[in-house]
Amino acid sequence: MSSLKKLNFFLKSFGLTKVPMILFMNPKILVCNDELMEIKVPLNWRTKNHLNSMYFGALCAAADVAGGFSAMKVIEESKKNVHLSFKSFSAEFLLRAEADTHFYFYDVKKLNEFVQDVIANPNERKEMMLNISAKCPSINEKEVAKFKLLLSLKYKV
Repeated sequence: MSSLKKLNFFLKSFGLTKVPMILFMNPKILVCNDELMEIKVPLNWRTKNHLNSMYFGALCAAADVAGGFSAMKVIEESKKNVHLSFKSFSAEFLLRAEADTHFYFYDVKKLNEFVQDVIANPNERKEMMLNISAKCPSINEKEVAKFKLLLSLKYKV
């Protein structure tokens, strides 16, 4: 099984057992490497609003998946007991998302360094702002939304 298939299986399992909204939206990881996490959420009856664009709740949940799953993956690879939560969330909606929407988190390398810093300072809570960009590449390359999530981590020894 390829790495992306394993990650998508884990994402679906996490949705099934922990956060059913994730399973309901049916996101798919397209790219996951040391630089980028890209997730696609289909525009369908589950995710669209009365204007036939993506519902803002689905957009926000997908931004959470892009940032949160990136952090979970880095934490899992560290094999340490790092507790993850989000302290704040803000969104700026620029255009209607009228097609399948891709969510991009470009700071995976910086996130990895952040997790290592958290591990080096046990029992101290640290925060990092995650910037997520959303686009509908089948229409154009314009950003449809921008999200800022304040990630809070603490390593428990």
